Amino acid sequence: MHSISSGRAQLATEVVGGGRAIVFLHANVCDRRMWRDQLDGIGPGHKAVAYDRRGFGDTRAAPEDFSALADLVAVLDATADGQPAVLVGSSLGGRIALDAALRHPARVRALVLIAPNVSGAPDPVYPPDVAALMAQSRAIEASGDLDRVNAMKARVLLDGPRAPEGRVPGAARELFLEMNGRALRAPPVGADVDIKPFFHRLGEIAVPTLVVWGDLDFPHVQQRCRDVVAAVPGAEGHAMAGVAHLPGLERPAEITAVIARFLASATN
Repeated sequence: MHSISSGRAQLATEVVGGGRAIVFLHANVCDRRMWRDQLDGIGPGHKAVAYDRRGFGDTRAAPEDFSALADLVAVLDATADGQPAVLVGSSLGGRIALDAALRHPARVRALVLIAPNVSGAPDPVYPPDVAALMAQSRAIEASGDLDRVNAMKARVLLDGPRAPEGRVPGAARELFLEMNGRALRAPPVGADVDIKPFFHRLGEIAVPTLVVWGDLDFPHVQQRCRDVVAAVPGAEGHAMAGVAHLPGLERPAEITAVIARFLASATN
């Protein structure tokens, strides 16, 4: 474990193995623990790095306006030995990884994006059944009941908006609820003031890129992933059957294998 300074934050960072750095960026409902299988499976032969962003996990941060991208750069400065790193990002972590590839291209060797957010992408248009579920979700958030908010996040992101509630049981669900429950109750850390739209710039990305998504995810997220594959030169797409927004939690061994195969073909 390392504590990496960035502004008024101490970023809790885990490093496994040695070699060229692969940095894992967690989703906005998780923390670095979502990458446990990948750290253990990919660490041998590489330097696998995962850190908790501000407001998540073991990172400690005093309230201030900040840049999530600058925090990533601080982690790269501390762990990548001056070499470009592979970035693996899930959901909002994917947005940060894409932003780094566009604004700091010399720091990025390749991208693995799992259902990534994309700043500047078109606003989602929900089908009627999904729109009704999202209205229910907003009402629960307005209630302030954090346990119900946490359960609804698991419902829409882990199970999938059109899948039965509780589809993903056991250890994966328990970990989701623990990670997101901790984040929901974390003290305020400030606002990310360095978010710039880049959907229109995806064609400038010049590194090997793999985009992964599940067929139980939101329809607009699946379409956004296909849009990224179409826009990024040479990007590969990998659709997974029977998983939703967080395939790394549902089928961690499969995600580890997908990442390992991509690394073997794209970075050697």
